Amino acid sequence: MIRTALYAGSFDPVTNGHLDVIRQACRLVQHLVIAIGVHPGKAPMFSADVRAEFLRATCMPLADAEGTQLEIVSFNDLAVTAARRHGATLFIRGLRDGTDLDYEMQLAGMNGAMAPEVQTVFLPASTGVRPITATLVRQIAAMGGDVSPFVPRLVADHLAQRFSKA
Repeated sequence: MIRTALYAGSFDPVTNGHLDVIRQACRLVQHLVIAIGVHPGKAPMFSADVRAEFLRATCMPLADAEGTQLEIVSFNDLAVTAARRHGATLFIRGLRDGTDLDYEMQLAGMNGAMAPEVQTVFLPASTGVRPITATLVRQIAAMGGDVSPFVPRLVADHLAQRFSKA
């Protein structure tokens, strides 16, 4: 039986923290669906198509190294609905600290009530990526800072280009 997991997020932009969770998830499952959440009320920095391009470029080598089939999709409904649509039996969630744990436990409880057949798996962030958030990356980039320690080179280059025009 192929084990399929769904890892949902905004990935705006993709960070080294995301890659850390994806690398760990690829060790656990045969099929990983990375699901980019698209919410009409939010204005992301990068379009869903660009975020998908970043994810393909940076995550395919990780998946290939573990023999994991990688699928990148976008969704604009509930994560439980997306999980069912893609045949996922696991939700992957990354944890940086206790604050994340509190929120993620609430989310896991709600998801579990709506989709008891989909189990949540928490993966702790590696020490070197724990402080990284996409929000902080966007703020640093917008203020002209160097984000290269926090994101893949491809993403750092796009952020530098985006904010050099500002």
